[in-house]
Amino acid sequence: MSIEPYLFFNGRAEEAIEFYQEVLGAEREMLLRFNQAPEPGPEGMLPPGFENKVMHASILIQGARVMMSDGLSADAPAFKGFSLALEAKDGEQARRWFDALADGGEVTMPFGKTFFAEHFGGVTDKFGVGWMVIVPNPDYAGP
Repeated sequence: MSIEPYLFFNGRAEEAIEFYQEVLGAEREMLLRFNQAPEPGPEGMLPPGFENKVMHASILIQGARVMMSDGLSADAPAFKGFSLALEAKDGEQARRWFDALADGGEVTMPFGKTFFAEHFGGVTDKFGVGWMVIVPNPDYAGP
């Protein structure tokens, strides 16, 4: 069994996919638009102008699958109560990811060294998705 995040971008999924491809090297696995579905949804379900929006997409970020959609709302997306953890191979990669995700977003924990990580920082990206970028401290085993 696996648990995979499924994010709803309310009209900005394709932009998010392109952003994650550019800054994190994400690979697009698949993308299906509402107007490509084999069967139409119930009448009135789709917001006006969403016909060409993303019904379902899947990307791989460092081998981890993140699924996404534009959903059925044009309201601003609300990602609350979680962050996606992104483990970098070294400080240079971590800093590059952190800075790229912070561009247009908001830093929630400044990038730096902690007792549990060689490098760590928290950021909410321009889509409202929370990220924790980390290079773990190999000497810290926890309490």
